[in-house]
Amino acid sequence: MQLYERSTALGLLDTLLRGAADGGRVGLIAGEAGIGKSSVVKAFAAACGSRAVVLWGACDPLVTPRALGPLHDIARQAGGALAEAVATGAGQSELFAALVAELSGPRQRPPRVMVVEDAHWADEATLDLLVFLGRRIERLPALLLVTYREDEVGTDHALRAALASVPRSAVKPVPVAPLSAACVAGLAADHGRPGAEVFQLTGGNPLLVTELLAADRAVPATVGDLTRARLRRLSAAAREVAHLVSVIPTSAEAAVLAGAEDAVDECVAGGVLVARGDMMAYRHELLRQAVEESLTPPRRAALHRLALTRLARIEGTDPARLVHHARLGGDHAELVRFGPRAAAGAAAQGAHREAVAHFRAVRPHAAMLPEGDRIRLLESYAEQAYLAGMASEGLEPITAAVTERERLGDPFELGESLRRLSRLAWWSAQAEQARDAADRAVRVLAPLGPSRALGMAYSNLAQLHMLSHRMAEAVEWGERARRLADQLDDPATSVHASINIGTARMFADHSEGQATLRAAHTTAARAGHVDDAARALVNLTTCHEQVGDYATAHAVAEEALRYADTHELGGYVQYLLGVRAVLRVGRGDWDGALSDAAESLDRASVASVAIVPALVAKGRVDAARGGDAAATLTRAVDAASATGELQRMAPVCAAWAEFHLLDGEADAAARQLRPALRLAVDRGHPWFADELAFWLWRATNEPAPPVVASTSAVRPYRLLMSGDWAGAAALWRARGDAYRAVQALAFGDRAAAVAALRELDRLNAVRAAQSLRAALHRRGVPGVPRGPRPASAANAAGLTPRQAQVLGLLAEGFTNAEIASRLTLAPKTIEHHVAAVLDKLGATTRGQAVAAARRRGLVG
Repeated sequence: MQLYERSTALGLLDTLLRGAADGGRVGLIAGEAGIGKSSVVKAFAAACGSRAVVLWGACDPLVTPRALGPLHDIARQAGGALAEAVATGAGQSELFAALVAELSGPRQRPPRVMVVEDAHWADEATLDLLVFLGRRIERLPALLLVTYREDEVGTDHALRAALASVPRSAVKPVPVAPLSAACVAGLAADHGRPGAEVFQLTGGNPLLVTELLAADRAVPATVGDLTRARLRRLSAAAREVAHLVSVIPTSAEAAVLAGAEDAVDECVAGGVLVARGDMMAYRHELLRQAVEESLTPPRRAALHRLALTRLARIEGTDPARLVHHARLGGDHAELVRFGPRAAAGAAAQGAHREAVAHFRAVRPHAAMLPEGDRIRLLESYAEQAYLAGMASEGLEPITAAVTERERLGDPFELGESLRRLSRLAWWSAQAEQARDAADRAVRVLAPLGPSRALGMAYSNLAQLHMLSHRMAEAVEWGERARRLADQLDDPATSVHASINIGTARMFADHSEGQATLRAAHTTAARAGHVDDAARALVNLTTCHEQVGDYATAHAVAEEALRYADTHELGGYVQYLLGVRAVLRVGRGDWDGALSDAAESLDRASVASVAIVPALVAKGRVDAARGGDAAATLTRAVDAASATGELQRMAPVCAAWAEFHLLDGEADAAARQLRPALRLAVDRGHPWFADELAFWLWRATNEPAPPVVASTSAVRPYRLLMSGDWAGAAALWRARGDAYRAVQALAFGDRAAAVAALRELDRLNAVRAAQSLRAALHRRGVPGVPRGPRPASAANAAGLTPRQAQVLGLLAEGFTNAEIASRLTLAPKTIEHHVAAVLDKLGATTRGQAVAAARRRGLVG
C-alpha cells in the first residue's frame, strides 16, 4: 500500500537507526487508531533491507493481556537463546537478560530493531520490559520502536509511567499526523469523490479515508457501516469465517479456519481479511472490532466458544488466550480449567497483576474445583495479590482459605494460612485483624512442636510488635523465632527474624541494627528470598528517616526502589515511592515529590499502609503552596489511624499541624497533636516526640515534654525550641533536609528570614511565604521583601508569559495549528514554544507536559 505524507516520519526513523550503533534510541510512534502507525513502521522495516533485523512483537486486546506477549512473538523470530528461554519457562530476569543479549551481539552484525506494537494494551510484565530496556537502551546497539494510541493513554495510564522512566536523551517522538486536506482531495478525485466532504468526514485519518473511498456509497455513517457493507457482499460461508475471525484479537491461526479455505479466499478477495504469514486477520483492529460489535451477544458468545474449542486443540496456545474466549463465551468449566494455568504462567513471568486478574475471573466459579485445588487457588490468589501490591483484594481469598482449613481440621495448614492472613491484613491497614490472626497462628502451631511454620509465626508476631514500635517485645519474639530456626536449620526464617530484630535495635544501637539489616538483605538476596531482601532495605530506609538521617535515607530508598522494581514487588514499590516523595519534600525537590506521590497513589492498592507516606508528602506540598491539602490529609488520617502505628500517625499529625498553623488555626493543630505526642512519648520514640512537641510548642507555646531518651546527641527540634535556630538549620542541612532548615531560618534574624522567604518563593510555596511575611510584620522586622508577581508565582517552571499561554491551550486540548490561529502566530513559532514547554517541564509528550503542569498547579 502506498504511503502519503510520511517522508518526515520515515526519515526520522532512518536517522534513529543510523545513530543506534553509537547508542540505542527509543522511537515513540503515537496517534489515534487508523492514523497509520503500523504502516509507517512496516514501510520502515521494508526499507531497512539488510541494514537491520526487525523483530516485531504486538500487544493484544484480550480481557487479560498475555504476559510478555510481545517478547514471546520476538523470541519466535529471533530463535537461539531467547527462544530457548521462553520455551523452557524461564523467569522474568532470565528472559530480560536473554533479550539484552539478542539486542547486543557483535558490532559487525546488523543492529536489531525491536518493535512493540499497540503498547496501550501492554500487560504489567511488558511494561516492566519497556522500563528495563529503556534504562539500558543507550548502551545497546539497537532501536526500540513503541507504537500506541495517544487517545487511549491518559495521564494516569501505566504506559506513561513506563515511558517516563526512559532517559530523555534516548527518546524521540516520531510524529504521524493526519493526511492534509490537499492530499485527501487528490485521493478523493481519483475516485470521483468530493475532496472537502471526504476530509470533513475522516479528518484525514488514512484508514477512514481508505475505507470511505472503497465504499459503494458516498456518505457512510461509521467504519462499522463500511465494514458491514463489505460483509454483505460475501457468501454465508465467508461471512461465517469473517465473524469467527472478528472475535479473535490480532489474528487467527490457519488451524482455526481449517476446512473453510474457499471461504477464507473469498474474504481476502472481498477486501475483508488479509494474510499475515500463515495467519488471517482484519487489516486493522478497528475493522475487527466493528464486526465483532455488530454481532448479537448470543452469537458473539457462541463464536467465542467455537474459537476456544479450536484454539485449545493447538499445542502451545497461550492459556491467556483460552481464558479470554472462555470468559467472553461464558464457558465456566473451561475458565476454571485454564484460568489457574494462565495465572501461574503470568506469575512466573512477573506479571502479578495479570495473575490476579485471572484468579479474580476464576474465583466466582471456584466451587467447581476439587477441595484441595480450591484451597490452593485461594491461597495462590492471595499470594499474587500481595506481590502485586493489591493486599486488600487478597484479603477475601485468604480469609476464605482460613475458613476452609478450619473446616478440614488440619492445624498445621491452618496456622500457615492464619500467618498469611495476618500479613495481608496488615498491608490492608486492618491492624486488629492482623494481630488477631498472628496470635491465633501461634496458638494453633505451638502445641504441634517445633516447625518452620511456628518459627515464622513467632517472627510474624515480632514484626507486628516492631511495626508498632514495641521494640522490646519485637526483639523477644524475634530471638525466639531465630533460635527455633537455628535449631531446625531454617535459614529463611532466621533471616526473616533477623530483619525484625535489626530494625528494632536500630533505635537502641544504630550501628548494630544497620549492620544486621545489611547482612540480612545480602543473605536473603543470595538465597532468592526477594520479599525479605526488599523488606530489609525498606526498613533500613525508614529507620534512617525516623532518626533524622535524611541523606542516608534517600540513598537507601533509591537502592530499595531499584530492587523492589526489578523484582516486581508492587506493594514495596508503592510504599517506597511515597517515602521518597517525603524525602524529596525535605530536599526541596517538590515537583519530584509530587510526581512520586502521584505514581504511588495511582497504583492498585488504595486502602493500605503503602499510601500513607505519599499522602503526607502531597499534603505538605499542597499546604505550603495553597492547594487543597485538607482532603489529602483527611485521607491520610483515615489510612494511618486504621494501622494504629506510631510511624504512620506521627508524620500525618505533624503535616496536619503544619497545615492548620499556616491557616492560623492553632487550636485545631493542638487537638491533632496532643494524642499523637502522648503515644510517641509512651512508645519512647525520640524523633517523633521532638517533632510533635515542636509543632505543639508552635501552636500553644507550651513547654516541651521531658526528653525521650535517645542514642543521638543531634536533636535539632530541641535546639530550635531553645532558641538556637542557626544550629538547628545547620544540623538539618547536614542531615539532608533543606526544607526543615528553611523552617528553622524563619525563626532567625532578618537576613535568615529573608533567605527563607527566597527559598519559599522558589518552591512556589505561596501560602507558607504569606504566613512568614505576616509573622515578620508582626515581629516588626523592617524591609520584608514582597513576593514575586502573581504571573511568576504561578510559573515556578520558569515559563515565559507566551509559553504559559501555550501551555494553557495545550491543557485545553488544542492542536498546534489551533493554537497558532488563536494566538495569531506562525505554526512554526508554536512548535518552538511547545518544544520549550516540554523541555522546561521535563516531558517528552504533550500529555506528559499537561500532567506535570497540573501536578505543579500551573494549569487548572
